[in-house]
Amino acid sequence: MSPVLEGRYDGIRILGIDPLTVPRGGGGLPEFNRTDIGAFLTAPGLIFGRAEVLDRLRGRTLAGFETRPLLAPNTAVMDIAVAQELLDVDAGLTRLMVDPQQPLVQVSLAQIAPHLQLAPPEAGADVARLTGSFHLNLTAFGLLAFAVGIFVVHGAIGLAFEQRRGMIRTLRALGVPLGRLVVVQTLELLCLALIAGAVGMCGGYLMAAALLPDVAATLRGLYGADVSGSLHLRPVWWLSGFAIALLGTGLATAAGLWQVLRMPLLAAARSRAWALASRRAARWQAGAALALLALAAVLTGFGTGLMAGFALLAALLVGAALALPLALDQTLALLAGRAKTATVAWFWADTRQQVPGLSLALMALLLAMAANIGVSTMVSSFRQTFVGFLDQRLAAELYVSAQNAGQAADLQRFLEGRVDAVLPVQSVSRPLMGVPVAIYGNRPHATYRNNWQFLQAVPDVWQRVAEGKALIVNEQLFRRAGLQLGQKLAIGPDQTLGYSLQIAGIYGDYGNPVGQVVITEDLFKQLYPEVVAQRFGLRLDPSQVSILRGDLMKRFDLSESNVIDQAQIKALSLAVFERTFTVTAALNVLTLAVAGFAILMSLLTLAGLRLPQLAPVWALGVTRARLAGFEVLRAVILAAFTSLMALGLGLLLAWVLLAVINVEAFGWRLPMDVFPAQYARLGALALMAALLAALWPAWRLVRRSPADLLQVFSNER
Repeated sequence: MSPVLEGRYDGIRILGIDPLTVPRGGGGLPEFNRTDIGAFLTAPGLIFGRAEVLDRLRGRTLAGFETRPLLAPNTAVMDIAVAQELLDVDAGLTRLMVDPQQPLVQVSLAQIAPHLQLAPPEAGADVARLTGSFHLNLTAFGLLAFAVGIFVVHGAIGLAFEQRRGMIRTLRALGVPLGRLVVVQTLELLCLALIAGAVGMCGGYLMAAALLPDVAATLRGLYGADVSGSLHLRPVWWLSGFAIALLGTGLATAAGLWQVLRMPLLAAARSRAWALASRRAARWQAGAALALLALAAVLTGFGTGLMAGFALLAALLVGAALALPLALDQTLALLAGRAKTATVAWFWADTRQQVPGLSLALMALLLAMAANIGVSTMVSSFRQTFVGFLDQRLAAELYVSAQNAGQAADLQRFLEGRVDAVLPVQSVSRPLMGVPVAIYGNRPHATYRNNWQFLQAVPDVWQRVAEGKALIVNEQLFRRAGLQLGQKLAIGPDQTLGYSLQIAGIYGDYGNPVGQVVITEDLFKQLYPEVVAQRFGLRLDPSQVSILRGDLMKRFDLSESNVIDQAQIKALSLAVFERTFTVTAALNVLTLAVAGFAILMSLLTLAGLRLPQLAPVWALGVTRARLAGFEVLRAVILAAFTSLMALGLGLLLAWVLLAVINVEAFGWRLPMDVFPAQYARLGALALMAALLAALWPAWRLVRRSPADLLQVFSNER
């Protein structure tokens, strides 16, 4: 065996070892050669670790440093003497590492050192499995950002083709083949896509560098997975980024190029021809929207599994986005029909005419706002539930863990008369109905009756559990095993019906992937007498917590991790929770900013194309300032209508995330709450973004000379 001293220094895991006795490959430690052993044992010593870890330790110790990239992140390995100096401890060891290769005949540890416990090594953390849900969320938001980008680029390219109608007609009239025009424009767009992809990759790298500390804290706090503090950009990521940029550009370009290919030569520069082409495309778009929304309805009623949930999410978002122009068109037609004056009728009709040019930017705004509303609703609902859940499950003021069964008995005797109640935390793991389950034996107490909330329960549920006539299960087991309230469940060691109890309640157990069953302590001891409780929740006056904690640590030689204050657990859990959604908030802001920028670019592009529509109205006596006011009002009205649709879509998105995706992915369903103040603030931001986007084109219209407007009447078209 080999001694180990472990501790924390400035957030770094310090591992002090003896290189002469450490098992080969034990605990993920590095291999040692003669030079390593000599440097380890010779003053001032040697420290192994990753480069970023060693940089943080420089100047803190006289020991030398050697970079070992394969070591675990946030870990430094050194000789025990160096670790004692760094951790400022005079003596003592954390544990002994036992070599797995042992003689076949040897005296048991219980005979040599009965006060020691032999614990099997912890299974290596499968970070990919542990953090799968985190990666799933990031992937989903990445796809959403990609969808918003597709709509933005599609709109920009469509407006660019609209601007080039005259040029296309002229080049074709001069004899340039249509195929060559298409090839040249395609190459132009590919070059722009490569430039945009490079800028996007650099921006993504900077964003990742800014968010990495919070992501690392999230993964460490939620999943216990250490993440390196430095970025590693692989070539395959660059290639995939460029591939996504090229693919998105290709998808966004296809419709515009198809219109150019199908349009007759003499019609290429006529607004009416492009309008008719847009009208035909709108009919196909409306059909696709109805089909996708119908698919979403079918998946809601009959879909099962996580992939069906994501298909529902995609069909709902894309279907609603495609339906937005149709809804806007019909609403504006209705308003134009009810107009009282010619000016108002023109305003609504002109707004309706601008919908095709602005539709893709408005779709991007719809998706960004819906995602923002949906995710903020999910996060806020999760936070409210999480805080209540912590109050429910961490009701005891202090939690203490004994090192062995003998110490557990001594602890209980010591605590008699010093606390209001001692609540043992005892469990046994076993499969029930093919599902891994932890069976807990709880001591009847008001703590559970006053704090635990049930999703479903029979009357007098705690009384029935205390009498040994019923049990309660968590939501994960209830859903995975397909149980029903009142159904009998066999919980005995041999799963015979002699130890079957009725299910009297289902409680929420958020964040736990394992099924749980709770029975009374007396029945638990009867069924599993070999299990001895070594962890206890203590109810006492909060003002006495620190005193009792110190007494327990001093009397029983317990470490800080063995005596945990409830308030510290709650504070740490909430801090981890807040960090968890930092990336989500950043992506929300990014998608909303991109959508606002898309509206600005669309309005600027349309400003030059709209002179033929505005000049006759100006000639009839409407001033340029009033026309500019109409332009600003139009943008705000369209953004307001989009915001109303986004509110409904966002709430549907939140429901899908909470009631479908979450249940399929984790086995538990969060209650959904609404937060009107958040929605009002987001709506105000959207209106402000539309207002700011419209101010520049409106200002340019006011500054235009009358000659520009008069020139429209002598235009060659």
